[in-house]
Amino acid sequence: MALHIPLSFPVLNGNENLYTQQALSSGHIATFGQFINRFESKLSKRLKTHESVVLNSGTSALHLGMVLLGIGPGDEVICQSFTFCASANPVVYLGASPIFVDSEKDTWNICPEILEDTILSRISKGKKPKAIVIVHLFGMPAKISQILEIAEKYDIPVLEDAAEAIGSKFQGKACGTFGQVGVYSFNGNKIMSAGGGGALISKDTNLIQRARLLSTQAREDLPFYHHLEIGYNYKMNNLSAAVGLAQLEQLDSFIKSRRLINQRYRKLLKNFPGIEFQTESDDSYSNYWLTAILVDKEKTGFSNEQLKDSLMKKGIESRFLWKPLHTQPVFNRTPYYGGSMSERFFENGLCLPSSVDLTLQHQELIVEVIHTELSKTFK
Repeated sequence: MALHIPLSFPVLNGNENLYTQQALSSGHIATFGQFINRFESKLSKRLKTHESVVLNSGTSALHLGMVLLGIGPGDEVICQSFTFCASANPVVYLGASPIFVDSEKDTWNICPEILEDTILSRISKGKKPKAIVIVHLFGMPAKISQILEIAEKYDIPVLEDAAEAIGSKFQGKACGTFGQVGVYSFNGNKIMSAGGGGALISKDTNLIQRARLLSTQAREDLPFYHHLEIGYNYKMNNLSAAVGLAQLEQLDSFIKSRRLINQRYRKLLKNFPGIEFQTESDDSYSNYWLTAILVDKEKTGFSNEQLKDSLMKKGIESRFLWKPLHTQPVFNRTPYYGGSMSERFFENGLCLPSSVDLTLQHQELIVEVIHTELSKTFK
């Protein structure tokens, strides 16, 4: 059956058509044009304390961020295990080694207690970690205060993977602005999209200037091609920036819609035993990019896989949560610290449709599958 309720689909009801037509008319559709500068300027203005460089993907931003932090061959970088592989793959690009850490039960992000134990263990082996990569999964801020306290205690820089969390806040401050370097993603399914792309942000002007240089093949500012170091073809193009700018103008309304969708799911499933959500603390403000749940089969009578199949039969897209990186074959020799929390999330979790334009009627249909079909079929 063709999907009629997608998981997370972009809504293009703003200035996307106007801006892309202007970009096309200008003839600048590659890595030069007014919309690149306007997108960076508006994003930086929104963040207030940080400057930004827009790039061709969130993964490029993560890789470039690690380059800026001096990560190289032989280094170790602490990464959350329960996340998408893009958080760790750039570590390997640079010849370094990821060290995976388990999550905690509230936000589902990296566990501060296990993080500190991991640092102490690596130091005892003569390998002080070069950096810590923290992630805000599905838009939910991690336990930032505790993580930063640990990072400062051991003098380890933080790279903040806020790919899913643009617009999310912790203690009123934007996610992405707590580490030495922060990263956003504007992939097609994110809360705001440029069709692809990402951004690297920092309050360190020198880092931003270096990021600009490296993202354009490290070409020096001379009237001919001159390179003093190896660079990357990571700059965002003007067409993507035009879409990204139009989407950024609507971000606050997108967040309002996604938070409302999450609240509706919680209300509709309030009295349903065995369904669990992420916990938003008093300090946190999540953009709720995706509403994710855990399904306790012992209480519901059905598994996350059975729920996913039943939703699909109705034309409703859902998605399993991330398979922990320490369980991935490609990382089977990588050290891991923690218990089975991240594995529990994967084994029981499911992302529900969360598009900005998802209606109450669609949510009621989704919940009806949970309440009626599945409860009758599997109990």
